[in-house]
Amino acid sequence: MERINRIIGDPRYRACIDKNAEAERDRIFCKHDPAHFMDVARIGQLINLEEAYGLSEEMIYAAALVHDIGRFRQYEDGTPHEEASALLAPEILTASGFDEKETGVIIDAVRHHRDGAIKEERSLRGILYRADKLSRACYLCAAESMCNWKAEKKNLLIRH
Repeated sequence: MERINRIIGDPRYRACIDKNAEAERDRIFCKHDPAHFMDVARIGQLINLEEAYGLSEEMIYAAALVHDIGRFRQYEDGTPHEEASALLAPEILTASGFDEKETGVIIDAVRHHRDGAIKEERSLRGILYRADKLSRACYLCAAESMCNWKAEKKNLLIRH
């Protein structure tokens, strides 16, 4: 997990985390913060192991850690956060030791993590999509009744 620890220590990564926190300071719904990123990583790894995908744990963690780092840009200028994150992440990944091919796979997963058409894929894209959605604790959320997620998307039961 050496490369993962390089990601979390990268000053550009930390700046994104800080900007997300500031942008969501008053947000009552799910936040795009390190706790969410780690939930996505751990659920993604569970899916990987349970369904025998055989993907690298570092690839799953890297994708989870960077998939929402551009959320602040959505608040600032309307850039969809999957696109903003896909633009911010390559430098961080490269500096953390991921090669061009690995970075491309991770960025592709980040760019598609909101695309429901890929949710069943047996790939990093499919894992990231599913883990991202499964990470939300709707069953305990005080704001659940005000949330604009469709009822069928809400996690009202624990699955992972």
